[in-house]
Amino acid sequence: MAILQIRTDGDPILHKKSREVEVFDEKLKRTIDDMYETMYDAEGVGLAAVQVGKLKRLIVIDDYEGTKIVLINPEVLEEAGESEALEGCLSVPERVGKVKRFETIKIKYRDPEGEEKTLEAEGFLARIIQHEMDHLEGILYTDIAEEMYTVNDREEAESEA
Repeated sequence: MAILQIRTDGDPILHKKSREVEVFDEKLKRTIDDMYETMYDAEGVGLAAVQVGKLKRLIVIDDYEGTKIVLINPEVLEEAGESEALEGCLSVPERVGKVKRFETIKIKYRDPEGEEKTLEAEGFLARIIQHEMDHLEGILYTDIAEEMYTVNDREEAESEA
């Protein structure tokens, strides 16, 4: 396993659309392992392959609340409700922003073996999934945030939220 370089805001790859994963092999599993190691090293909860320079529709997530999951070629099936919360991103260090997301979502995706699955998520997990799926479309949360703050202003932003 290896810690990969996380691309940061200003890197043009972050605004490119990722391609479907078509081959489910050992190379893909090594990439997944490397992405998890990179995400844990950076203390994140989600990481899209594009954030480490790979234009693949691949996401790893660990919400530290019991859900650790790999989403390959995810697609939204249903969305409901609305919530607003502060978000950060490993590709946008030292900044947070207020972002509106759906409160609940249902998605279909493939697992590392290529099996199609569905998942219903709400709250924090739904937010992580939507944030990471935006990365696959070349969208950063800073593109859709209603307000942005530096981390130094975070306490002030949280007290207003």
